[in-house]
Amino acid sequence: MTEMMNAVRLHEFGGPELLRYEGAARPVAEAGEVLVRVHAASINPPDLYLRDGYRALPPEWRPSPHFPLILGTDISGVVAAVGENVSGFSVGNEVFSMVRFPNDLMTGSNAYADYVKVPAHDLAMKPAGIDHVRAAAAPMSLLTAWQFLVELGHDVPNPFQDFAHAPIALEGKTVLVNGAGGGVGHLAVQVAKWKGARVIAVASGKHETALRDLGADAFIDYTRHSAETVAQDLDLVIDAVGGSDMERFLTVIKKGGALYLVNPLAFSGHAEAVERGITVSTTQVRSNGAQLAKAGRLLDSGTIRVLIDSVFPLSETSAAHERASKGGIQGKIVLTAI
Repeated sequence: MTEMMNAVRLHEFGGPELLRYEGAARPVAEAGEVLVRVHAASINPPDLYLRDGYRALPPEWRPSPHFPLILGTDISGVVAAVGENVSGFSVGNEVFSMVRFPNDLMTGSNAYADYVKVPAHDLAMKPAGIDHVRAAAAPMSLLTAWQFLVELGHDVPNPFQDFAHAPIALEGKTVLVNGAGGGVGHLAVQVAKWKGARVIAVASGKHETALRDLGADAFIDYTRHSAETVAQDLDLVIDAVGGSDMERFLTVIKKGGALYLVNPLAFSGHAEAVERGITVSTTQVRSNGAQLAKAGRLLDSGTIRVLIDSVFPLSETSAAHERASKGGIQGKIVLTAI
């Protein structure tokens, strides 16, 4: 007899109101997998894009999934069962993960549920010093900052460029983080600071106190000043916002410096970057339990902290997606399953 659980499922693409909290079959851990009882999951931009059917993409790139889907990638919880050929994890372990990303980018990684099965290599022990809410908030955003700024950690071909992304040394460098108040941005500020950089955070004014508390050396309120009119002689800009006009940062980066684009799709300044001697680079964040374990030690010690914008019960995921769509988020939005 199939065991059941609660999950948030999508039966058609569209708005937050289409997310249904309902019964679903509980997954079973297969070889190489671990079944996790989810305590908390967090919302990331790809969840919103998939819910909407990736309508911003050309039609030929959009998903053709089999409904219903269960969205979500980031989880924290407790091991409920272990499949064959898995070592290092046992029933009762507290763990966290970014599940099967980007492998399940177009179908959902099933995190908005009471239980999710996770490849063992995507999994890490939850830092003991933080709770499940903060642990669930970390994986995608923290791994993005880590793979951009510390180590890429894989040799999978880059889907955005014909060379592998290679993080530059940050000791003694000046780094500007655009979109510093968001999930990736506030962690990028802290990772860059930990690596020895002087960090300039760019966000709306309401984020200034929090970002300075997280270690930002300087702050630019983009609602008052365009960052490129204030900052100068930068070694690195990491843009966590995307959209139009990312090219403006090229004017304030030193020759030999770099511009890292978390969302590169609208960037059109490659020729100008070559003329100025600036490296423009991006990468696709990938699940990596070993890296998450390394970064998790910084969460455990308090060297890096995760900001929580808001918390919703799993049953109110549609309201959480509504909150996400309004923007102005400080840190992460989290869903609690227990």
